[in-house]
Amino acid sequence: MSSAENDLYQEVVLEHKRAPRNFGHLPHPTHQAQGTNPSCGDRVAVELLLDGERVQDIRFSGQGCAICMASSSMMTEAVKGRDIAAAQALQQHFRAVLTGEEDPDEAPLGKLVSLAGVRQYPSRIKCALLGWHALMHAIAGQQDAGGTEESLS
Repeated sequence: MSSAENDLYQEVVLEHKRAPRNFGHLPHPTHQAQGTNPSCGDRVAVELLLDGERVQDIRFSGQGCAICMASSSMMTEAVKGRDIAAAQALQQHFRAVLTGEEDPDEAPLGKLVSLAGVRQYPSRIKCALLGWHALMHAIAGQQDAGGTEESLS
């Protein structure tokens, strides 16, 4: 990772950790799920207001490391107002980039590409994916996403 990429990565993570977007609770969510990363203690809950096949609104809450909180914050910005299918496709691309299955320069990630540097730190990949894991479980209608171990190992 170049110095410029590393600087951007650090700047984005710190900004979203300091001022997370869409943090809190929805008054009347239609779907919700939570996830826990038992290896580090990160916990994230995702609440959705779905309007048909569209993510009308989204919030997340919980506590975790800077990478977990920044990724969850950026996730909410990326999927709010989008179709469920687009959110699912974005999650698949993001996961593929972090696990080295897809080149970050070719993935349609938008601002999320700034988190591609996490792939250089295998122990932090689960941190970056926890909010996304909870989002997918919320969309699927599962209340408790459980730990990240089963889907990310």
